[in-house]
Amino acid sequence: MTAPLLVELLCEELPPKALAKLGAAFAQGIRDGLMKRGLVEEPSDALSFATPRRLAMGLRVVRENSEPKALEVKLMPVSVGLDAAGKPTPALAKKLEALGLSGFDPAKFKKRMDGKAEALFVDTTTPAVPLAQALQAAIDETLAALPIPKMMSYQLADGRTTVNFVRPAHALVALHGEKLVAVKALGLESGRETKGHRFQGAKALSIARADDYERALGQEGGVIASFARRRASILEQLQAAAKQHGGTLGPESGYLALLDEVTALVEMPTVYAGAFEVEFLAVPAECLTLTMRQNQKYFPLFDANGKLTNRFLIVSNMRLADPANIVQGNERVVRPRLADARFFFETDRKTKLADRAAQLGTIVYHNKLGTQLERVERLRRLASRIQAMLPRGDKGKSYADRAALLAKADLVTLMVGEFPELQGIMGRYYAESDGEEPSVVRAIEQHYWPRFAGDELPVGDVSIALALADKLESLVGLFGVGQAPTGDKDPFALRRAALGVLRILSEKVEARELDLGLLLKEAFEGFPAGKLAPDSVGQVHAFMLDRLRPMLRDKGFDAHEVEAVLTGEPTQVKAVWDRIEAVKAFRAMPEAEALAAANKRIQNILRKSEGYGAVDFALLEAAEEKTLQAALAVAEPSVDAKLAAQDYKGALTALASLRPAVDAFFDKVLVNAEDAKLRAARLGLLARLGAVMNKVADISKLST
Repeated sequence: MTAPLLVELLCEELPPKALAKLGAAFAQGIRDGLMKRGLVEEPSDALSFATPRRLAMGLRVVRENSEPKALEVKLMPVSVGLDAAGKPTPALAKKLEALGLSGFDPAKFKKRMDGKAEALFVDTTTPAVPLAQALQAAIDETLAALPIPKMMSYQLADGRTTVNFVRPAHALVALHGEKLVAVKALGLESGRETKGHRFQGAKALSIARADDYERALGQEGGVIASFARRRASILEQLQAAAKQHGGTLGPESGYLALLDEVTALVEMPTVYAGAFEVEFLAVPAECLTLTMRQNQKYFPLFDANGKLTNRFLIVSNMRLADPANIVQGNERVVRPRLADARFFFETDRKTKLADRAAQLGTIVYHNKLGTQLERVERLRRLASRIQAMLPRGDKGKSYADRAALLAKADLVTLMVGEFPELQGIMGRYYAESDGEEPSVVRAIEQHYWPRFAGDELPVGDVSIALALADKLESLVGLFGVGQAPTGDKDPFALRRAALGVLRILSEKVEARELDLGLLLKEAFEGFPAGKLAPDSVGQVHAFMLDRLRPMLRDKGFDAHEVEAVLTGEPTQVKAVWDRIEAVKAFRAMPEAEALAAANKRIQNILRKSEGYGAVDFALLEAAEEKTLQAALAVAEPSVDAKLAAQDYKGALTALASLRPAVDAFFDKVLVNAEDAKLRAARLGLLARLGAVMNKVADISKLST
């Protein structure tokens, strides 16, 4: 018999930022546990329900018992399982007992080779597993594997038993159709009783059938059980309310995380609109927006031009005919927050950024790398040198030094102390208020860019120089004192810094010709002698190439093409993109595979040769090797000319002319000749050929 299944765990309010992941993992875990035990038809996706007070899941078709399955079981090698007389050994008897096959007829054993040894196999049938047994195992496995951010310990009602879970659990529901499934979890026994909305739903709710759960909670409990449907309802209400008040929610990137969070805070969402005094709009919009979103969970409204208005939207967990008290209460609560932001902003502007820089000496950047003030001095040196390397260099006045001096000064302001997320943004406002040069003002904010995947890149020489300096100083300094990322731990966001450098060097026209190796060396030399590990530059370079690999793969280049370009540890990042495009085009040519295979063969021969001494090409005697030498003499200048013009595709195309001579050479010429001088000449010819072939990329990596 089959029927729908429901499992619900009723809890105290769950952590909102983790709810979506917990709900998905709860549903998927139980579904997978039942599938591997043969209780679920394939394919069958689990229904996921998650609210602030519950984790639940459903399946539309679940068997009452799994079906017995015939299978073949490998026992052990024949030499271990049977004695000289062909009788089962004690080891085999113990194995059969563990499998529930005691007394199995030895004549029914099957023998066949398994690898290098003959093994024993037996045909058997798995017993049917009842749903209660399978579900209990699936629940146990799922709860143990949930991505719980922080575990709680609490006691059960008996006052003796301690349970560990994300939040105290109060009830467990498990239904198969109309039938109760007897399972246990977290000290609870399953039933059919749950609870509705804490204030506006049924206090006690009995679920009659598994497939009636969502309807019963919605109509009688006042709860939208599905996280996805609740989120969609909130978004629809927000957009309608914004339109009603002549505004918008702003860019999606600004409110989607908050949308997920408020979805995890309410069970029956209703949106109301509030307002604050217009005079607060004199404070930078980023400050007001952040305090409303972060502290109050409000959605600020913007006008058609993207300018912040004095209205905001509230997502309430109460649906009332007259919401005046809710709206007025929220308006009353938000005013002190906005007043604090105004006080911070006005107080901060009384002291110029340049006068704050000295205070950075009181902030430790890293205990092995000194204070933020010491770091600023390194940034000033490095940013100035990078700006000088850019195409415009020092034509006109260089402002990179001034921008670096002021870049971190907002760390000691009241506003950034309250909202660290605003560092750089507030520095821009304060620098502008101080009358700093526009390129300096822009660089103070943009030196943190890009902040995330797909974020904007800095604009202009000063911003690019400071952004690169900030990231390179962090990478070299922290690698140099043993703080490289490990596994999934990256407390200093060095992966993000590396990706930022690579994107700037790849995408910004002004920065394309900068050499990564030189930049890393400049960053290293900015630290006192002996402060960093000697191989810091090499470590960071390798780390950044490892970040470049997935960037290239994401753009459609395969692993062979990526390794062909990166094997030589290039330092011109923009050239990597040009070279790999050329490699991809070369690979489509009919000569490519043969030349790649020949190149691989050349490298293997040279690696095994252990040197070959002086080379005298006059000793080459066979027609095929002379032909190859002549073809190489024609191709090499052409390749060099194309490389000088950065025509990488043309350079690789020029190699195609070598294929007939290369094929003939390997077909007719014995490289390892008995005569040592002749052998050296042939090895030298191959070394020269390999060097020419690999000037754009190591094409041996293209050989499959």
